[in-house]
Amino acid sequence: MTKGKLLTTPSRLFKLLIPLSTAYHREHKDIEPIAILVHPQQPLSHLERLIQSEVPPIKTSDGQTRSPTVSFIAMQIEDHPIRPRKAVYEGTGAEVHQLDELGRIDDGKGKRPPTEDDTYTYLRRTEPGQNESMEQQFVRWSQSTEIGDFIRDAARAREFIVSVEGAPAGLHQIRVAVPSFDERTYFLRMRLRKISGRIQGIAEIKHECDALAHRGAQRVAVGGFGILALWWYLVYKLTFETELGWDTMEPVTYLASLSTLMGGYLWFLYHNREISYRSALDFTINARQKKLYQDKGVDLHLWESLIDEGNTLRKEIKSIAAEYDVEWDEMQDERDERVTEALKQERTQKNGSKRDRDEEGDD
Repeated sequence: MTKGKLLTTPSRLFKLLIPLSTAYHREHKDIEPIAILVHPQQPLSHLERLIQSEVPPIKTSDGQTRSPTVSFIAMQIEDHPIRPRKAVYEGTGAEVHQLDELGRIDDGKGKRPPTEDDTYTYLRRTEPGQNESMEQQFVRWSQSTEIGDFIRDAARAREFIVSVEGAPAGLHQIRVAVPSFDERTYFLRMRLRKISGRIQGIAEIKHECDALAHRGAQRVAVGGFGILALWWYLVYKLTFETELGWDTMEPVTYLASLSTLMGGYLWFLYHNREISYRSALDFTINARQKKLYQDKGVDLHLWESLIDEGNTLRKEIKSIAAEYDVEWDEMQDERDERVTEALKQERTQKNGSKRDRDEEGDD
């Protein structure tokens, strides 16, 4: 049986390679492989029109010509399948046999050549150990179905059938192989590896800057404790070891403490931050980080762009892995634990922000 193949492109389109007949003459058949680019969100009717434009029209009983009907048939596996948007076409089996009868020819030796009916028999047979009632059936999908949804369901059987009305024997039922998970995600994984390499290069410098910023913030905190200790010692000396005494130092310490409290409150108010030690520490770390990033030439906008694209690619590959029911080891493509951790941290922050917005909306 003549076969076609479905491929993916770097632009995330589907590339359909399908053999079509350009002239329906039994003495001379021009069979030409055609490459068709389609978007996953386009309907099957768009792909039907593209195929119709490549094949010659058929003649009706009244002598008129019209474009042949193109049907897309996939095997239905009763394991939580994706349903077509319209009811299952119950006459698919009858259509297959009818098309088979139209395409039947004699090879000159009184024998019937192999046709697509053998392929349907191959696909319809039950798995070893299954009951006859578990036989896998075919459905014709609605032309309004998105190509991506159709391919997602056809991937379970690793192939689907394109039925072209009026085509010669061997071409009116074209079996098209659906790409495997590795083939389907090849360009996505290559892109993820490239982005992961760039993230890894920036992550090494960023990790070094973050470590320096945290150590600097800790030194600031220790320095603040030293200033408080020094102030305590100064008040002690002036109160008990000088002639100023308690009567003079009490209002001084009171006013100094109140002034410090008011100044700290104004600082938090000006920077619009929560009044806490953690908030002040984070402010110190962020300020130190920005300065170190500028010194080391770290582009934060580029970093955020790479992280967002990496998470988008990861999500898309994960979705395709779920369609194929396979386990994808992301570490093989992300290549480094720091890359994986950076992507995970960004996802956690976004999920937390989204959860907070949802809670505010509920309130």
